[in-house]
Amino acid sequence: MSSLVTNPAPDFTAQAVMPANCFEELTLSSFRGRYVLLFFYPLDFTFVCPSEILAFNRANDEFKKRGCELVGVSVDSQYTHFAWRNTPVNEGGIGQISFPLVADLDKSIARKYGVLFNNEVALRGQFIIDKEGVVRHALINDLPLGRNVEEALRILDALQFHEAHGEVCPANWRPGEDAMTPTAEGVARYLASHNS
Repeated sequence: MSSLVTNPAPDFTAQAVMPANCFEELTLSSFRGRYVLLFFYPLDFTFVCPSEILAFNRANDEFKKRGCELVGVSVDSQYTHFAWRNTPVNEGGIGQISFPLVADLDKSIARKYGVLFNNEVALRGQFIIDKEGVVRHALINDLPLGRNVEEALRILDALQFHEAHGEVCPANWRPGEDAMTPTAEGVARYLASHNS
């Protein structure tokens, strides 16, 4: 399986349920000039999926502060997305979330991103796409394994820090911590000062 990282994000146009609770045709490339966190989940009205969608929704203001749009995708229809959005959380729904849910009923988007499982549902794929439309981060979890939204924000922060400063971000890096100059001397200096 080849990686999408460092390559242009496969474009798509599909029906979506938008934050205003209406149907619209959404084209990924229309987000050019902004970052996008595109994430796939298996199905509406399931178990792990609402926990992730609600976690992303709670963090949406943090993504927006970083100029990043959230877009969710599953193999459900836009009508199923609409029904799930209009079902209260305490009744198994997700309520009025603040980002689009894309319908991938023909599974073509999941297939393009390499996350289609058994030709049935999408694995938990997560892709951070930069302002130029290039995939800079990819993560794929098996169906029972929920994602860490804080880690998605950390990766986005690291990407934006690198773009702004040219330095590279070491393991567990967080904003405000030291980064490394991408040279042998810079790495040696960082390791010497952080491994004691």
